[in-house]
Amino acid sequence: MKRRMKDPPTVEALPADWRKKAKSLRRYGGETPATAIERCADDLEATLVERDETTLSLVEAARESGYSRDHLGRLVRNGKIPNAGRPNAPRIARRHLPRKAPAEAPLAAEPRARERSNVQIVQSIIQKGME
Repeated sequence: MKRRMKDPPTVEALPADWRKKAKSLRRYGGETPATAIERCADDLEATLVERDETTLSLVEAARESGYSRDHLGRLVRNGKIPNAGRPNAPRIARRHLPRKAPAEAPLAAEPRARERSNVQIVQSIIQKGME
């Protein structure tokens, strides 16, 4: 029977995961490694908060989100995204940044015209036989 691998935690979930591991270590007398892991969790959590609070210009936000600068500006003007900047100089907090889902790649590329005609020739020969 195959064991299913557990999905790795997200970056945002790591601090809680590390604190749980630290608690387990502490139960078995591993005070020093438990303290080190908790400090790492604190550092990562602080970094994540700082990252989410960082504000971006519309150009930076467009580069990061995949949406155009104009579209993001419209979202700010319409109040769908809070303006973290000033009037006429909008900024967007990274935590409020919408993200475009990556486009899915097609399962198989469409055959080119020449390839398609070759396939049709072969199918025709199979169906009608060689004359």
